[in-house]
Amino acid sequence: MSTPKRSFRARKRFGQHFLSAKWAERVVRVIDPQPGDVFLEIGPGQGALTFPLARTGAPILAVELDRDLLAELAPRVPPNVTLISGDILRTDVLPYLTGLQPQSPQGAGPKPAAPPARRYRVVGNLPYNLSTPILFKLLEWHASAGMFADATIMLQREVADRLAAKPGTKAWGALSLYLQMDAHINVPLRLPPGAFNPPPKVHSAIAHLTFHPPSVRIADQKIFDRLVRTMFSLRRKTLNNVLKAFDPSGPAVLAIAKIDGRRRPETLSLVELASLVDLLAAVKRPAVL
Repeated sequence: MSTPKRSFRARKRFGQHFLSAKWAERVVRVIDPQPGDVFLEIGPGQGALTFPLARTGAPILAVELDRDLLAELAPRVPPNVTLISGDILRTDVLPYLTGLQPQSPQGAGPKPAAPPARRYRVVGNLPYNLSTPILFKLLEWHASAGMFADATIMLQREVADRLAAKPGTKAWGALSLYLQMDAHINVPLRLPPGAFNPPPKVHSAIAHLTFHPPSVRIADQKIFDRLVRTMFSLRRKTLNNVLKAFDPSGPAVLAIAKIDGRRRPETLSLVELASLVDLLAAVKRPAVL
């Protein structure tokens, strides 16, 4: 049995908003823990998600920046929860995760003859001021290790909507584009300010990212990154003007790609953008004699 939780004042500098138990139950249903799951929890806070997930017997690695919160949480967590004090952006979590061992869930019956295959998953209530760098950290882990199956994370609602946006909409931008290259994204749950203590000034949402191999091949990452920055800094201009500002060969490349230069940058799909990068990279390559 865990020791009683003491009252803890949220700290603005950490962007803390603690999820209520009622809403935590709904979030856990969205996560849908299964046998074989191993969780990386970003910012366990007071343990609103940690404890219900731990009751399934799943190994959990919880990384918390606030040392006082961690000290309050440490004596209450069960053996299948490993707590780490640190910044998720600077902590090498992968070696810890692979060494975690599952426990028998509360009230579990006999153990199966063969243990289920492990599935590594990310959960967390992200501090809204750090959500974008944490999202790119997830992409970095996916590119380097490819071990995570999915991530179920709480974000500001506008950010979650941007992640799941489609080309041609106002929400479609660089964040949508980069994340959707490596993940299928949906928004299965929205949360009001009252779901947290203290209530934030914005509405929140759950974004569910299912990771997959890159959906398009990028011929030159540097050209891709530069083009994306240019496109979304000039998103009110036509593609003809954007590509002209980007590179003298831009308008000709648009014509070769058979993309209407009168379109706006936010209408480009990932496939069309990859095609433009491929052509721009080919223009830059030295001729072979």
